[in-house]
Amino acid sequence: MDTQDTHDARDASSTPNKHSTDAARPVLEAPDIARVLTRIAHEIVERAKGADDVVLLGIPTRGVFLARRLAEKLEEITGRAIPVGSLDITMYRDDLRLRPARALARTDIPADGIDGRLVVLVDDVLFSGRTIRAALDALGDIGRPRAVQLAVLVDRGHRELPIRADYVGKNLPTSLRETVKVQLAEEDGRDTVLLGLRETAPLAGP
Repeated sequence: MDTQDTHDARDASSTPNKHSTDAARPVLEAPDIARVLTRIAHEIVERAKGADDVVLLGIPTRGVFLARRLAEKLEEITGRAIPVGSLDITMYRDDLRLRPARALARTDIPADGIDGRLVVLVDDVLFSGRTIRAALDALGDIGRPRAVQLAVLVDRGHRELPIRADYVGKNLPTSLRETVKVQLAEEDGRDTVLLGLRETAPLAGP
């Protein structure tokens, strides 16, 4: 999965193309991303009253990297290792019949599981909300957490389902003509969030 609630609208708005790459401008750089992740970690500790039972599950691909970074920051704050894993939602998407087959990503649940724990789902971009709905369905097949929260690096709006993030790095109002592309050092060699324009399809010839 890619950026742009990425999973929801990867093909529609976050797939790299020459036009969007050329026109894209950074809205978050590496220091900004580090700063907002630190803030989110403190917010999790405050809301969870110490984060004793918190489990972080990242949604592949970039959500997993963000979850690992959050786990490191939470450990710095609390002095305790925070369980972190990944949750593949591929088979729970509601567009499987509409798009080509997708490669399965990895689901990795911490050894102590999620039953009775506070699970924080972590993703890079929140868009329509369909990815998170799929994640909730996937989670229900794995265990029964006491509560589920959502942390995202960017919320770009345009929700199609009644889903709201509990922790947001940056609220970024966008139009549907715009793309939001998250790049992280683990996958892309640098940390940045780029805002660009979708490539419009050329007009048909005579």
